[in-house]
Amino acid sequence: QGRMWAHTVGFTVLPHIGGFLGWFINRKKIPVWYEKLKKPSWCPSRNMFPLAWTVLYTAMGYASYLIWNDLGGCSSKAIVPLGLYGAQLALNWAWPPLFFGARNLKLALLDILALDLLTIGTMCSWYRINKVATLLLVPYLGWLAMATCLTIRIWKDNPEEKPAKSE
Repeated sequence: QGRMWAHTVGFTVLPHIGGFLGWFINRKKIPVWYEKLKKPSWCPSRNMFPLAWTVLYTAMGYASYLIWNDLGGCSSKAIVPLGLYGAQLALNWAWPPLFFGARNLKLALLDILALDLLTIGTMCSWYRINKVATLLLVPYLGWLAMATCLTIRIWKDNPEEKPAKSE
C-alpha cells in the first residue's frame, strides 16, 4: 500500500520538476523580454500560467500513473504509451528554454507543433488502456492548442532581428 502511494506521488510530481526548472532558469528573462513582445489581446495574463500549469501537470502526472499501474509497471506493454508520454513531456520541458532562454521563436514553434502531435499520439495510445487517464489530458491538449496559437502569433508579430552585416 505504501509503495503504491509513493508511485502515485512520484508520477504526479514528475511533470512539475521540469516545469519548475524551466521557470526557475528563465524567471528573470520572462518579465523583461516577454513583456516587450507584441502579443494578441487574448493572451492570458502572466499570473494565469503558474496556476494553469500546476493543474495541468498534476492531471497529466496522475494520468501517467494510471497508465503505468494499468499496464503492470514498466512492462513491454508500457513502452509505447509511456514512451510517447515521456517524449511529449521532454518537448514540453524544452519549450521554455527555447522560447525564453534562447529567444528562438521559430524553434519554440517547431517544438510546440511536435509536442501537439506527440500529445495526441499519447492520448490515442492511452484510450484503450484507461479512458479516465485520457480524459485527464483533454484540458492539457486544450491549453496546448491555445499556447500553439499564441506561439504562432508571437512568432509572426515579432520578427527575429537579423544580425547586422559587417562592411
